[in-house]
Order: sequence, then structure tokens, then C-alpha cells
Amino acid sequence: ESPTAVRRYLTSRLRHEPREVFACLLLDNRHRVIRYEALFYGTINAASVHPREVGKLALAHNAAALMLAHNHPSGVAEPSQADRQITDRLIQALGLVEIRVLDHIVIGDGESVSFAERGLI
Repeated sequence: ESPTAVRRYLTSRLRHEPREVFACLLLDNRHRVIRYEALFYGTINAASVHPREVGKLALAHNAAALMLAHNHPSGVAEPSQADRQITDRLIQALGLVEIRVLDHIVIGDGESVSFAERGLI
């Protein structure tokens, strides 16, 4: 219903994970939620993200857009350079099949950072 509700939902799903988890919120053309999916699991400070798998999931569910999210088990929500790079790669890759990336939210302990709000998307 709102960016605040999305942030609360994603925070509740990812905040307490002991390792890094990268997830997608798949959306239809009117930005209604189709599905939440945790796609990649990593270590305490990294998770390998594969654009091919994100695209495959989005196409399988006929998503028109998506929101990316992952947690930082360290508790610090500040996006890393690697977070910015994978976001850019996903935007480019998914754009080729007309799937929009609306946001990437990084979740820490009690805080979160939105790429869209920071003008990074």
C-alpha cells in the first residue's frame, strides 16, 4: 500500500537473519505484490547474486517490476560498493526484458536504506 509498508514488511522478513539473504518482491503492472522470494543466501558479510536467476524468477511469475532487498547482519544498513554494482547490473539486465527495478532496500538492525530515496535508482 505504501513505501513504508513495504519497508516494514521486508525488514520483518530479513532483519533477524544471521547471514546475508538477498530477496525479491515481485510486482505486477500496477505494483501489486505477486510474491516474495528469498533467492540467495550468503555468509555474514556477502551473498553472490546472479542476474540470470533473478530474471528467470521474474519472468516465471510474469512480473512487470520488482523490489530488491537484502540484509546486512552487521546491523549497518549503509550500502556497499558491491551493493551498488549488483543493483546497476540487475537494472540493466532486467531492463532488457522490460522488468523495472523500483528499489533496493538494505536492511540493518533497526534501520534500512532505500536506493530510490537516495536517488541511486
